[in-house]
Amino acid sequence: MDKLTPTDLLSVGEVARRAGVAVSALHFYEQQGLIVSERTAGNQRRYRRHVLRRISLILVAKRMGIPLAEVAQVFEGLPGDRMPSKRDWERISRRWAALLEARRREIERLERELTGCIGCGCLSLRRCRVLNPQDSLAEEGTGATRLPPALPGEDE
Repeated sequence: MDKLTPTDLLSVGEVARRAGVAVSALHFYEQQGLIVSERTAGNQRRYRRHVLRRISLILVAKRMGIPLAEVAQVFEGLPGDRMPSKRDWERISRRWAALLEARRREIERLERELTGCIGCGCLSLRRCRVLNPQDSLAEEGTGATRLPPALPGEDE
């Protein structure tokens, strides 16, 4: 048996099995431009074996909560004709680590606000930064949002 190379062609079912994803996921990733396939004379999809590495990156991103739009941006910087290298992954992982760190800081900030809200017991929309963080009308007093006065003939 010959050794497989990264450019060997695999069927959609084989890629799905090896990657542990549904065939429909592969079709979706392809529609999103994250992976590409080739077509046989019988119009069947075939994927180069190196697409498995891209799918692995997609699955890692999914597990981390990184949106597919971000994955697409990262993939724009990768050649489509080969698997991502160790250097590629190091660059991607640094970028994603920064995103995760920013998310961690935001979650910690929200936790501090939530703890303060539970502790204060005010339940005041006028003063609560958690429930109503950008309320510019609070400076004018409490109450519902003000609507502009109706023009003559509009109140019918």
